[in-house]
Amino acid sequence: MTEETHFKTFFYISKNKYQIFVYDKNVLKNLYNEEIKINNEMELYNLSKFLDENIYKIEKMINNFIRNIILIIEDDNILSVDISIKKKNYESNINQKYLETNLTEVKDIFRENYQDQNIMHMVINNKDKNDLPSNNYNINDDYLYLEVNFISIQDSFTSIYDKLFERHHINIEQYMSVLSFCSIPFSTRKLSHSETLETKASKSFR
Repeated sequence: MTEETHFKTFFYISKNKYQIFVYDKNVLKNLYNEEIKINNEMELYNLSKFLDENIYKIEKMINNFIRNIILIIEDDNILSVDISIKKKNYESNINQKYLETNLTEVKDIFRENYQDQNIMHMVINNKDKNDLPSNNYNINDDYLYLEVNFISIQDSFTSIYDKLFERHHINIEQYMSVLSFCSIPFSTRKLSHSETLETKASKSFR
């Protein structure tokens, strides 16, 4: 067998169940979907057993090794924080490089104040005082107004799953909240198609 190429493997975690499914980027459909019910608590033994059974089946089905997985989380402990900055603009215009520099600064502010959190998503709510579209980077203005929404989960939570999946020789390449997962385009998830999984996810997570 070889390493996976056009397959993406997702693992969904909630209070009610664990679920694994595989998406084929070439044919744009789910190839595999299995779940196990849980009793509103973390059941690591059952999860490990569930992984053993299903990873074997998936690898056999796609004739590829699963080395990376995306973890989708639905949990009450997911944190949502908005951070805003207003800065004097010394550039002739607000270009992408300038914006990225300030986004890094906002990210550092979050990390300084929430040191026990693992950032899953950063979303720009607005980037200037007129709430212009986020893809417009050439704004002549005296100030940069930047508001960013952070979605995060505790490091203690991710550490448990990192270690568990490592024992199965699988790397968690990304953590996502379920709501963001259903709304973010494939291109943002480093996949090759602009379609979202909203319809597929809503069916899968019932």
